[in-house]
Amino acid sequence: MVRIGAHVDQEDPAAAAAAVDAEVVQFFLGDPQSYKAPQAPEKAAGLAGSGLDVYVHAPYVINVASRNNRIRIPSRKLLTQHLQAAADIGAKGLIVHGGHLNKSDDPQDGFDNWRKVFERMDCPIPVLIENTAGGDNAMARKLDRIARLWEALDGFDVGFCLDTCHAHAGGEELLGLVERVKAITGRIDLIHCNDSRDAFGSGADRHANLGAGRIDPEALLAVCRAAGAPIVVETPGAGQAEDIAFLRKNL
Repeated sequence: MVRIGAHVDQEDPAAAAAAVDAEVVQFFLGDPQSYKAPQAPEKAAGLAGSGLDVYVHAPYVINVASRNNRIRIPSRKLLTQHLQAAADIGAKGLIVHGGHLNKSDDPQDGFDNWRKVFERMDCPIPVLIENTAGGDNAMARKLDRIARLWEALDGFDVGFCLDTCHAHAGGEELLGLVERVKAITGRIDLIHCNDSRDAFGSGADRHANLGAGRIDPEALLAVCRAAGAPIVVETPGAGQAEDIAFLRKNL
């Protein structure tokens, strides 16, 4: 059986995991909308012996693909800081969004900028690039762009995090998605199993509890079964325990 858990509050991840019966926890190390250096929670030290699988989500502001030096350079620094901080607390991986360019920019510049990240950065734990929901010039919204990104990162040990809400909102059908992704990346390291509040192809990144949104629950289950990877629900907290129970019952 795959291990299932949730994105939880960073103050006391173990307690938050116990409250929803999670085997996996994901959390931030600080403000996800800030360039401030990461801060591990005081209770993170106990996670190593808790039996939980730990993942850290990098701040949303990170955009290493950008051509803007004022965005790209601090993004690289912040990514490096979070990678080390996540490794220090025993995380299995650091999840980071693929980023985007301005509408008129050549997407190849973004792929090249991603390659420079791995050429210059040591990775004590895997970096898991996550597909994103919106943006016309995003690096990881559509599978054709993800294929170009993985071509640029050839030779590096890069992981992939598949978000079901992002795929749905980004215009990628969930049926057969795992097989199409693995044909590009060769792997799926983590599933973000989220329903979507918005319609297919909307580009809107708004998560819903499983069965409460616009995605067929059977399609969510099919993705999780095919991937065989650990699962994190990033759904509204009031329904996370039910979401985890639903997955355990039906997978």
